[in-house]
Parts: sequence; C-alpha cells; structure tokens
Amino acid sequence: MPKAIKYGNNVDTDVIIPARYLNTPDPKDLAAHCMEDLDPDFAQKIRDGDIIVAGSNFGCGSSREHAPLAIKASGVSAVIAVSFARIFYRNAINIGLPILECSSAAEDIYDGDEVTVDLDTGIITNKSKGKTYTAQPFPEFIQSIMKAGGLLEALKMED
Repeated sequence: MPKAIKYGNNVDTDVIIPARYLNTPDPKDLAAHCMEDLDPDFAQKIRDGDIIVAGSNFGCGSSREHAPLAIKASGVSAVIAVSFARIFYRNAINIGLPILECSSAAEDIYDGDEVTVDLDTGIITNKSKGKTYTAQPFPEFIQSIMKAGGLLEALKMED
C-alpha cells in the first residue's frame, strides 16, 4: 500500500534536486539525490508507488525540469499539495509526474498514512483514516500525456 511522505510549504526545486547534481542526465542518478538536503533518508525510505504530500507552493524556485524528473524516477506515483509553483506544475505534466492540488487532503494526510489516488476521478483515499478527498482531475488530453509518460512520449505516439 502506498504511503505518504509529508513535507511543508515552499519546498523548492533546490531541495528537490540540489544544483550540484544537475550535471547528470540519468533520471536514476537524480532520484538517488532527490530531497537529500531536506530529507537525507528520502532515497532509502521511498518505495515505488509512495506519494509525496505537501503544503503550498510546492516546486517553487528555479524552473529546472530535473525536479519533477527526480521525483518521478524515485518511484513516487503522485504529488498532492495545497498548491504548486506554476512552472513546476507544467514541468510535472511535461515529464508525466501526476500532481493533484487538494488542500483538504494535503492538510489532513500525515507522514506514513496509507494513501491511494485515482487520477481519472481525482479521488484521494486515506486508508489510514478512512477518509476520501476530491481533487479536480486533469482533462482527458492531459491525462493522456500522463499515461504516455510525458509530453514527448505522447507526441511520439501520435506519429
């Protein structure tokens, strides 16, 4: 069962993937250093399918596409936050990292809670508390980008 890893407000791209690691194009190398300045144990504790939950303005800072790429490559299945920095929001869509804005879920889910997300409906379920929350799901065309694994993969499928 996916577990939540909880962070606060204003988690910026410099702590998501520190600049000293931007010289590698390999997503797995980026994943090994994801969140290490904020949460040194992140790479060891994350399991495929886990979900990051955060406060407002997640992904603020520089516009590096490496940030959502490092999160996705680490095995995170989705990020739920009160709000996202706009450039991070778009970069996440471009690389196929599912993100959901839902303040009630972001505020009510705690570190370690078992959480599932239905991206088609926007339903977030906190199995630990027996509660559900509703986020606005992406329109179908953005869902198709996510399911393809990102914008480039979606465009390749159109050819």
